[in-house]
Amino acid sequence: MRLILRIIAALLVLLILVLLVNTFRLKSHQLTDVSPASPIEVPDSAIQHLAGAIRIPTVSYTDYALTDTTQFDKFLTYIRTTFPLVHQRLKHETFNQYGLLYEWKGSNPALKPILLMGHYDVVPVIQGTQRMWKRPPFDGLIEGGYLYGRGTLDDKMSVIGLLESAEYLLRTNFQPERTVFLAFGQDEETSGQRGAQTIAAALKQRNVTLEYVLDEGGIIKTDGVSGLKKSVALIGITEKGYLSLELTAIGKGGHSSMPPVQTSIGMVAEAVSKLERNPFPARLDGGVDRLLDYLASEVSFGQRIALTNRWLFGPLIKQQMAQTKSTNASIRTTTAPTIFRAGAKDNVLPIDATATVNFRLLPGDTVEGVIERVKDVIENDSIQVTVLGKGNNPSVVSDPESPSFLKIHQTIRSIFPEVIVAPYVMLGATDSKYYSALTSAIYRFSPVPLNDAETQGIHGTNERIRVKDYQNMIRFYVALIKNN
Repeated sequence: MRLILRIIAALLVLLILVLLVNTFRLKSHQLTDVSPASPIEVPDSAIQHLAGAIRIPTVSYTDYALTDTTQFDKFLTYIRTTFPLVHQRLKHETFNQYGLLYEWKGSNPALKPILLMGHYDVVPVIQGTQRMWKRPPFDGLIEGGYLYGRGTLDDKMSVIGLLESAEYLLRTNFQPERTVFLAFGQDEETSGQRGAQTIAAALKQRNVTLEYVLDEGGIIKTDGVSGLKKSVALIGITEKGYLSLELTAIGKGGHSSMPPVQTSIGMVAEAVSKLERNPFPARLDGGVDRLLDYLASEVSFGQRIALTNRWLFGPLIKQQMAQTKSTNASIRTTTAPTIFRAGAKDNVLPIDATATVNFRLLPGDTVEGVIERVKDVIENDSIQVTVLGKGNNPSVVSDPESPSFLKIHQTIRSIFPEVIVAPYVMLGATDSKYYSALTSAIYRFSPVPLNDAETQGIHGTNERIRVKDYQNMIRFYVALIKNN
């Protein structure tokens, strides 16, 4: 018995030593030797330029026939007059009339170009919610240090901010060493096929390869993430895939006074319930592992032990991350029933019933794998499973240790020296996915500080941006272009 106890004690000591060695060997991923960016004075006209862009309601609709293209014509006229040097000195092209590509030739053709991108279309304001806005969504009003309006966060701030930065640098006769492409889509909110997909295809046809792509996406989250209360600049290194499935059951219909044991509605409802009760398993890979690597050196010692020894504490970390919607979504493929269609009258049994279920795929999962698992979970051959539209697999995970990532990291720290920088998994989708054939280094980051409540303005009510934050965005883009 004593021998067994001694063995157990020795193993326990060994375990503790392994945990401590792993913890103390941890090195910070944060760049510390970063000089502040050269200060630039952003004129008051810059925020007015963004306000003018907000006043042009470039709303895109899934049904393209509903899109008011005259507003897109106005936007193109507006940026031509607002940023004259950009349009005089940079080569610029349009794709499908409204997709925009600018080429700023670098002095060293041996260097691969970079591509900085955004989109200027916006989502509609939900009918009936206009009265909930503090300021009208398309009036571009500045009040209390904020500019209000649809597109201030998603994503005219990036488009106008990049044009403003380029115009500033052209006024100083700056020429980048590396060629810079600026690409702006007109339909990101509906698919990106007319804009980004077409632009990317044209560049591929021209045999262009890119050093890296930077699109919208991550933010500077001021209320921290995963137990870290400091501001964290989140750079998306991948984005989840997208798939919507329709689950359809066919019944016999008839009068509601004589229902069968299970109706078509009952069959579909049961299938949806099974999917909700059996979520996809949580995983600490697919990009979230790189986030944890970066955060490990910045958290308390107890948390550091757990994050550096995920081989042991993985189940506990998953359990903790599953407590909030955003972190739970970052560790699994999510399942979200969104539409249910059946019946037309309260006393008539519907013949068919259909539910739409949306999945956001974590890197490592595939469209085919999700469909197979859905059928296995439902266990009902009477339910037809159909792909709605076109699903897409998750993007490739870009390297957070690459020179390109480090360049973005360095630029962030030069403008926002107090923030922690970390890679993360984008839960939504961006136009950047169309550029995967041109580079393996695709990053998603918007240099805007927001807390969790403020992010609700994206696609929501009272979308707004602080004037000082927009000024810092311009400083960031200027510094990034100079750093390349």
